[in-house]
Amino acid sequence: MWIARLGAMIVDTVSRFGEFTLFTLATLGAVVTGVPAWAKWSRFGTQLYLVGTRSVPVVGLTGAMIGAILAVEGYDQFAAFGQESRLGAVVNISITKQIGPVLAAVMLAGRVGCSLAAELGSMRVTDQIDAMRVMAADPLRVLVAPRVVACVVMIPILTVASILCGIFGGWFVTTKLYGVNPEAYWDFTRVFIDWFDVMNGVVKSVFFGTAIGVISCYKGFRCRSGAQGVGRATTEAFVASFVVIVIINLVLAKLLNDIDAMRLGTRM
Repeated sequence: MWIARLGAMIVDTVSRFGEFTLFTLATLGAVVTGVPAWAKWSRFGTQLYLVGTRSVPVVGLTGAMIGAILAVEGYDQFAAFGQESRLGAVVNISITKQIGPVLAAVMLAGRVGCSLAAELGSMRVTDQIDAMRVMAADPLRVLVAPRVVACVVMIPILTVASILCGIFGGWFVTTKLYGVNPEAYWDFTRVFIDWFDVMNGVVKSVFFGTAIGVISCYKGFRCRSGAQGVGRATTEAFVASFVVIVIINLVLAKLLNDIDAMRLGTRM
């Protein structure tokens, strides 16, 4: 019995992965070939607002709090060795390369991803997507493409905002609360962080945004009937996005660190 269940699970997993791959390729095709349909400001502009502008407060506040927390937790350890002026470098490089992009992506997977899955899932349950097909309108071009492109465009911008807020939070706690010299704080930050570290976070956020947009739309499109189906699609969208974000971060961290090492080695 357990062998049959295992086989059924493997077949179902492979089937779902294939279905998701086909959906991703179809979405890419809709983005490339359906520009006149999805680029209308009434569609694309609305998604930019929903994904970007409405996410700024939560992303900014979360980034600032994380920067402040890192400064609070790290100060005592640095002060014990008389190196508190170097705290800014560690806090800021952590926020820029890792914590800022990942945290912003996770927050947006919860706020934006769940919203996309719930919205498209509701349209699926109420047969609105099928009605669009009957009227010869491509749902991928009209519904999915503007949402995915909005995620790809706005999530990197929101990531930069999160990083800046995190840096500000760390600076405020370190210099105002603990009295570290601001000039020394920024001097060490400039020494240890260069443009490639900033690009590191931005490049990751592009992949994160793509993953959040495609996964959330896929879960909404494949939503089962009923309110329970919409709720399940929303939950699955966040969980799947979170797992993929972590995997992408690991792969890109290794790849970008290797590229940075080669870059520095060539420069030296």
